[in-house]
Amino acid sequence: MNTDIYKNITDALVKDGYIIIEDALHTDIPAKLLHYIKQQNSLQKAGISNNRYIDHSRRRDKTLWIDEDNNIQTQFLQFTNRLQKYLNTSLYLGLSYYEAHFALYEDGDFYEKHLDSFKNSKNRIITTVYYLNENWSKEDGGELVIYNKENKILTKVIPKTNTLVIFMSEDFPHEVLPVKKERYSIAGWFRVDKK
Repeated sequence: MNTDIYKNITDALVKDGYIIIEDALHTDIPAKLLHYIKQQNSLQKAGISNNRYIDHSRRRDKTLWIDEDNNIQTQFLQFTNRLQKYLNTSLYLGLSYYEAHFALYEDGDFYEKHLDSFKNSKNRIITTVYYLNENWSKEDGGELVIYNKENKILTKVIPKTNTLVIFMSEDFPHEVLPVKKERYSIAGWFRVDKK
């Protein structure tokens, strides 16, 4: 893995607030993660908490939380742990931990525009999205659309394998457009609250 990746991420977060990196990690990692998640049958339907109930109408993906497993999940978490240390050392963010889940979008699934953190909530500080999809094209849908604070489109990211997207959670509304085939990713957040 390119050791400059941590500096590149940090510099981009300071300058632009986000970064998109193709071919981000060692080439074995996305294929192994994809193989792992395709073997699982315990993904749960996701929703948005509304204090009283879980709203399943605004997102239609299924998720499975990532844990240390002394295998491929641990390899991915080793990268995020090193990134957390680098960000804390360079930017003094006080990030306390990282949480992440696999996400599966099936044909027709989407996630409406949202923020990962509300202003001054001090929970999710930095969002990561890592894609596992081989042979993905624009025609397959499922692009990540990132907006600026004025709700103008900054970029659309095709969710192709080994692409890593990182952005400041409070600053960038984003959505997942409807997909036309199975779409796999890992969504994660560096947080400053306690587990």
